[in-house]
Amino acid sequence: MQSSPQGRDGIEIQAVYGPDDAAPDLPERLGEPGSFPYTRGVHPSMYTSKPWTMRQYAGFATAAESNRRYRDLLEAGTTGLSVAFDLPTQMGYDSDAPEAAGEVGKVGVAVDSIADMRVLFGGIPLDEVSTSMTINAPAAVLLLLYQLVAEERGIDPARLRGTIQNDILKEYIARGTYIFPPAPSLRLVSDTFAYCAAELPQWNTISISGYHMAEAGATAAQELAFTLADGIEYVNCALAAGLDVDAIAPRLSFFFVARSTILSEVAKFRAARRLWAHIMRDRFGAKDPRSLKLRFHTQTAGVELTAQQPEVNLARVTVQALAAVLGGTQSLHTNAYDEAIALPTDASARLALRTQQVIANETDLCATVDPFAGSFAVEALTDEIEAEALRLIDAVFAHGSVVAAIEEGFQKSEIERSAYETAKRIDSGEQTVVGVNAYVLNGDEVPYKPLKVDPAIEASQVARLVTHRASRDETVLADALDRVKRAATGTDNVLYPLKAALAAGATVGEVCTALAAEWGRYVPTDNW
Repeated sequence: MQSSPQGRDGIEIQAVYGPDDAAPDLPERLGEPGSFPYTRGVHPSMYTSKPWTMRQYAGFATAAESNRRYRDLLEAGTTGLSVAFDLPTQMGYDSDAPEAAGEVGKVGVAVDSIADMRVLFGGIPLDEVSTSMTINAPAAVLLLLYQLVAEERGIDPARLRGTIQNDILKEYIARGTYIFPPAPSLRLVSDTFAYCAAELPQWNTISISGYHMAEAGATAAQELAFTLADGIEYVNCALAAGLDVDAIAPRLSFFFVARSTILSEVAKFRAARRLWAHIMRDRFGAKDPRSLKLRFHTQTAGVELTAQQPEVNLARVTVQALAAVLGGTQSLHTNAYDEAIALPTDASARLALRTQQVIANETDLCATVDPFAGSFAVEALTDEIEAEALRLIDAVFAHGSVVAAIEEGFQKSEIERSAYETAKRIDSGEQTVVGVNAYVLNGDEVPYKPLKVDPAIEASQVARLVTHRASRDETVLADALDRVKRAATGTDNVLYPLKAALAAGATVGEVCTALAAEWGRYVPTDNW
């Protein structure tokens, strides 16, 4: 049968599907919503009782400016915050470090110390909102600062809800904001698992991310396979550290992209749930049903936004949001239409949120669970993506472990090959991108005025940092940092001395430097 020219990622969509394209054991492969293998969703009622959490990824310039944006978003109806940090913070550098020059506050908010965290969440009820923080190598550090600010206000840490991305493996594969070598990085992740199980029971300790791999060019099957393989590695690390699978698995969450290929994306999300349920039950022997449920956040595809005719991105984001909702996401961030050009303006961020609110309130997608269940096309695509993802997971572990595969460049080379094939299709016109290689305007576009970050922000942030350092007891601080180093060389959970150091006024850069003094900084191998 002839395939559709709109096939992407090696997935060719047939012109017609029929009963023979669905698996003969389809009822068992589907199950009921909220029941194993969770193909139809992790909750029995899904959105019929409560819609997904509507997040907007925001953070830029100073903590005060980001705080204003968060308040505006909450007033506009956002039900969860999602914090973007600037590159120096993501890399564990203070704003006055030489490596931070020119990057302070550019792609997210600069957070150097507890003083910045207080301002960032000033006036926001931390025990009432769910906060997601896109931070990886220093994830534990930012989480502890968040906890310290909450405790200063008398909030019980057990009431704090949210997620830290904390997925260091994908940094080695696709993104590059790592600090430490893989072994101590994974130790920091497992220490975070144990710490949160004891101190922050409602916090999602990791968001295992396929999003960045997809943005780098991964196919749907690659995104799914490499993400779940990373999840397996994290569980292995937790078990090796003596943790019980059912103690940590219910707090694992995932993060995927939603692209414009609706049918393939819906199939990907459904395959992800089914695969993870079998992995946790059959590979790890998990008994708690919560351990088997793949819960995930979705963000619309930044890589598919175009600087040309940016208003067309409104249509793209809407389609991508539909894919996420139809696929059963637990929370969603919709990109602003102008993000291919600059940080979103207040108006464009609000419009992105309104897109979700229209879907939730003006369509009938919340009226029923998994409306595509039983579709010959979607069920066939779900099986196809699941099979290819399983093949790739096996290929990863044929190297011995995820870390070994990373060090041999396996995942990175696979993604780069897919990205190259996509670029060739777009360049040749085989894959249409509206406004780029088709339906192009010839100089008639209305000029767009992007949001600009004030270059004076870096100097003001450095001045705040100098003031903060001057307020500390240096003797107490030095002792606290020494305790961090001793914990790093031993086997004690490093988060407890980290928290004490941050409470004593240590900066993000200082605690990361203390850890790096014992663990080293990672330098990629020649395979990269």
